[in-house]
Amino acid sequence: MNRFGKLFTSAAVRVCGAGASMTGWLGLVVMIVLGVGFAGVMIGLSLLLGPKNPTPEKLAPYECGMPAVGDARERHSVKFYLVAMIFLLFDIEVAFLYPWAVALRALGWSGFVQILTFFLILLVGYVYVWRKGVLDWGPALRRPRPQSAQQKAA
Repeated sequence: MNRFGKLFTSAAVRVCGAGASMTGWLGLVVMIVLGVGFAGVMIGLSLLLGPKNPTPEKLAPYECGMPAVGDARERHSVKFYLVAMIFLLFDIEVAFLYPWAVALRALGWSGFVQILTFFLILLVGYVYVWRKGVLDWGPALRRPRPQSAQQKAA
């Protein structure tokens, strides 16, 4: 054990008594106190030292560089929600890769086949969504209709 480990362990025993099981928690508590303290000091300094000349422009909510106009409760297109849900689905699926990557050696070839199957299912879902046009945000392109024999003769 290094000297810092001895310090935290001995301090925990002194604070909590010899029979307590607080070994190792003192380091966590110290880090939390330091983090909250640093954040508090920085916020306090910005309040004390920062400029204090508010204008109506500075007090207005920031809307990505655009002036805030109109009602904030306007309706969005359904495509927005579809893309958001699809993003969440694929994002959550990618989160499943981390445990698989950690356990890759223990899983062996069966785990490899399982992850290939998993990716194949994801790929099929992605192609389906793509072919349905859910990911198309641009203006709709009009495809020319195939002409029938009667229209060609006329």
